Amino acid sequence: MDHQGKPTRQLKSGGKRGNNVNADLIAVVVAMNNSVPCVLTIPQANALPSGPFELAHRSLQSGLRGWVEQQTGHPLGYIEQLYTFADRDRIGAEERVISISYLALTQAEDLGAAAKRCWASWYDYFPWEDHRSGAPTAVLEDLRPRLREWAGSADDTAVRLDRQRRAAVAFGFDDRSWNEEFALQRYELLYEAALVEEAVRVGPSAAPTAVPSKSMIADHRRILATAIARLRSKIKYRPVVFELMPPLFTLLQLQQTVEALSGRLINKPNFRRLIEQQELVEKTGETTTETGGRPAQLYRFRHDILDERPVAGTKLPLMRA
Repeated sequence: MDHQGKPTRQLKSGGKRGNNVNADLIAVVVAMNNSVPCVLTIPQANALPSGPFELAHRSLQSGLRGWVEQQTGHPLGYIEQLYTFADRDRIGAEERVISISYLALTQAEDLGAAAKRCWASWYDYFPWEDHRSGAPTAVLEDLRPRLREWAGSADDTAVRLDRQRRAAVAFGFDDRSWNEEFALQRYELLYEAALVEEAVRVGPSAAPTAVPSKSMIADHRRILATAIARLRSKIKYRPVVFELMPPLFTLLQLQQTVEALSGRLINKPNFRRLIEQQELVEKTGETTTETGGRPAQLYRFRHDILDERPVAGTKLPLMRA
């Protein structure tokens, strides 16, 4: 699929005429800009950077890096394979597309460089995911009654009860706990209930039933939800959050980054105690006054921790509402 959402590379599978498969590479590039988790997009198509996997590409990763840099001018650093999407009819009834997606983490750009690219807050696409100030209005006043109506519309009792249970688990209804790692399940539930534009899109306009949020072409928003769920889970057992941090940072900046990614508040004393116990960072002996108030100690990530403890993570002490 090119950056306009059109499959361009065909893999012949043999058999009946027209039985071809298109393959493309899609990147979810994440950075922190002013304490906001942002994703790199292609504004003309409201899409993630993507391009076909071609015979000339040395590997999947090299092909992906080439397409992202060509389309956005942004070179990639840390990347990991995310998921392969190959569902029937995910692009259209007349074609089959295999999309190999990757999660890429990069550090924030300066204002001049960032202005040349299209970075968008991932909460623009998933406004129900940000719980740092409590459950957002989108959940309490909009999503809940619509999901209840959808669940109750099933004729079969078993289906109706299953829908109610899934909505409660995904969104923390009926006194259940909110789980920040269920980002993909929440989006897929809203898609099933036809409450996102992608599920009910006819032409370029949004359906009146869609929950207010930014949409993307094809299933790019589903791919983004997959990346959010992966990253929220992974920062708890691998120190990948430091791929998003500048070389020097304060503990408050580190905490705010983790909170922004998870969409949840973190207990400050517990967070600092765990960071110190796991020896993930070390003091530089320098301070900064950019945070306001007293000079704050600057820290750096201890890269040798990866050799000492391959599974080192942050084990986040997330606040529970």
